[in-house]
Amino acid sequence: MTGQFFRGDAAFFGGVEWRINDELTALLEYSSDAYTIEEARTDFVRKSPVNIGLTWAPNDRYQLGAYYLYGSEVGLSATIIIDPKTRANPSGLETAPFPVTPRSASAAALSWDTPQQQTANVNLLGTALSEDGFRLVGAEITGNTIRVRYENGRYRAEAQGVGRLARVLTALAPANVDTFVLEPSQAGISLASVTIQRDDLEQLENTPNAASLVYDRVTFGDSAGPAPAISFDDPTPSFLWGVAPYVELTVFDGDEPVRADLGVEASFQYELQPNLVLAGAYRQVIAGNRSEVGAISPSTLPDIRRTGGRSGADTGGGIENLFMTWYARPGPNLYSRVSAGYLERGFAGVSGEILWKQVDNPLAIGAELNYSALRDFDMGFGFRPACSDAACTVYTGDNYDVVTGHVSAYYDFDNGFEGRIDVGRYLAGDWGATFALNREFENGWKVGGYFTLTDVPFDDFGEGSFDKGIMVEIPTDWVLGTPTRDTATTTLSSLQRDGGARLQIDGRLYDVAEGSHQGQMADNWGRFWR
Repeated sequence: MTGQFFRGDAAFFGGVEWRINDELTALLEYSSDAYTIEEARTDFVRKSPVNIGLTWAPNDRYQLGAYYLYGSEVGLSATIIIDPKTRANPSGLETAPFPVTPRSASAAALSWDTPQQQTANVNLLGTALSEDGFRLVGAEITGNTIRVRYENGRYRAEAQGVGRLARVLTALAPANVDTFVLEPSQAGISLASVTIQRDDLEQLENTPNAASLVYDRVTFGDSAGPAPAISFDDPTPSFLWGVAPYVELTVFDGDEPVRADLGVEASFQYELQPNLVLAGAYRQVIAGNRSEVGAISPSTLPDIRRTGGRSGADTGGGIENLFMTWYARPGPNLYSRVSAGYLERGFAGVSGEILWKQVDNPLAIGAELNYSALRDFDMGFGFRPACSDAACTVYTGDNYDVVTGHVSAYYDFDNGFEGRIDVGRYLAGDWGATFALNREFENGWKVGGYFTLTDVPFDDFGEGSFDKGIMVEIPTDWVLGTPTRDTATTTLSSLQRDGGARLQIDGRLYDVAEGSHQGQMADNWGRFWR
């Protein structure tokens, strides 16, 4: 392979820029590319190797450009510039946290002696927490310790949720309670325990470097086991639904560099139990050209992804997903998930996963096993075979189904870096491994890349030779300034091909658990007092 470097024909190319003033820049470029392939496949005409342009940047937030290219094309561009280091609301817009209440001024008169009093106090605690975006699962007092299990539905950093909840307890826990054991949960399962001494909160609240001092005194552990004895009757509706617009892009198509659809998505979620959820989404295209699928490049593999643009092309939309997911804690440091239904746009089936992860260990090991069948292009309830000819114009034979599975290793490095290796069988029946490395910054931005190598030869894989891409995740609270756990995620990759393809499943276990474990808590502990 090294013999391919710096070999073959070469030609001169280059460009210059002239800064006319603080806002205007002129561009001049010479391109030696003859665009022979492009002229043969499309109506594109290259008349000149010289390209010129002009950009206008009145500030550091946006830029406009105009271009005359190849002697035959005129282009316009608009660029919005986002700097992850700078946010519109640097300090955030969340409400002030509840202050630490010294025991001399706390609700010491509250009694937890009788079952009736305990129930009343848990209801009082649950109501107070719900006003700050928490769902209380339950609480109990044993000796001088109060244990509280809850779900943080508002704050991206679990450390911020821990800090805010602990301060509420200083006001509502009886004066004889010295220790707070907080158990954050997501998807109906408890993920960790954080033990905080009440004295530390009272003594350190206004101390310089208070967050670091508290972190040095807390302890982290597992929280597998039953919920606290006194449950809270959560008033949050079990059925949630919404309708929202969406934009979906397809990039790097040789015939059309960018394709896009604009439409409306209706989605719902029904919580049968906190850890058993039925969810689904239906999309309807309003305008766009993603369905204008050009020629499908030949391949010897089943058409797992390369014909994906045909999904919903005739109907203008369909069922994106419709599935049920069950989460559980089968034992200490163990997490499990079972999902069944129409898991994604391309496949329906059953997916099972188990994860071993200690709260204070940067290493996690997981395994996933799936059985899935290829969905019909109309995105309804039917299924279809894979195409029986190389160009995907003929579909005969039985419907396509496949068993896939992976063993995964995750490692949380310092400075926000996180690595992952998945080894196993993919949707086209190929065997191989996916390697990924992400970095999450303190402001919540996450950037990463991945590549997949399998036993599919590069020529059989097709354009791109192997699957790879770049992922960018932007926290919504960074944009709005108000606290929310929502994020916007974009993956930039070459055209989807069949080799190295995995099921696209929401809520995989590592994504559910990692935010409440010590590594992520440590990275975000600076938000403890926010």
